[in-house]
Amino acid sequence: MNWSDLQDFLMIARSGQLSRAAALAGVDATTMGRRLRRLEARLGQTLFEQTREGQVLTEAGEAMLAQVEAMDQAAGRIAESTREGSGPTGTLRISVSEGFGTWIVAANVRDFMARHPRLVLDLVANSGFLSPSKREADLAVTLSRPRAGPVIAGKLSDYALRLYASADYLAAHGMPERPADLAHGHPLVGYIPDMVYAPELRYLAEIHPGLVASLRSSSINAQHRLIAAGAGIGVLPCFIGDADAGLVPVLPERRILRSFWLVTHKDTHQLARVRAFKDWLTGLVARERGRLLPG
Repeated sequence: MNWSDLQDFLMIARSGQLSRAAALAGVDATTMGRRLRRLEARLGQTLFEQTREGQVLTEAGEAMLAQVEAMDQAAGRIAESTREGSGPTGTLRISVSEGFGTWIVAANVRDFMARHPRLVLDLVANSGFLSPSKREADLAVTLSRPRAGPVIAGKLSDYALRLYASADYLAAHGMPERPADLAHGHPLVGYIPDMVYAPELRYLAEIHPGLVASLRSSSINAQHRLIAAGAGIGVLPCFIGDADAGLVPVLPERRILRSFWLVTHKDTHQLARVRAFKDWLTGLVARERGRLLPG
């Protein structure tokens, strides 16, 4: 039996969707579906049921998953042991929020890659998170602590957010003096309500009850550009807002606090490549503490 077919099976089982597994494997969903049918034909068993939400393991699939995961873990340990002395190698997939991934990780990751030139790093920095518990990522930086799953989680850092506007905007519209002023004559920038992927991203109600954004985006970087362009006032992490010299804090005493959590899978957290990135990221966050929590 082809090991690559078993790896495809693992990706489908962990992601729960053919299309997501195909994206992780770098192929189209039709190809992934053909590979799955080929594997099922060889085994003479149906491994997944097709549902509206995606692929759900059958009883045969559940039994096979336990065996294939054990094989995958053994393969990982063998690979790590043969690479001792040469530094970690292979592919490391990291899932982070768009803002943290862009402004903190990507801005400094050259240092990590210089230390570990044999690694390939996949930095998944977008709206939503890949799941270490489903083995979609080796490590994730999330906005809340996972409540369940075979993972190890610890707080990475607190970080602060506050309102910002461009200097040009404030020159034209004036500086709000009270939170209630934001409800009158000031366009607010924020997330699209039904596309908020984590409740921790709902900020405006903490500034003042009833505030609603009229300029909305699922991307924090797009929100930053809207605010910088003078389109309105919005909440940004301080590590984004303070880095833009054209932005001015609005009602700076109204600071919002959130946390980043570092999450790894119990079975892979001791792999050399995972430990290397975890140690580097912890050190980076310590050095960037002033940007994450200014003042």
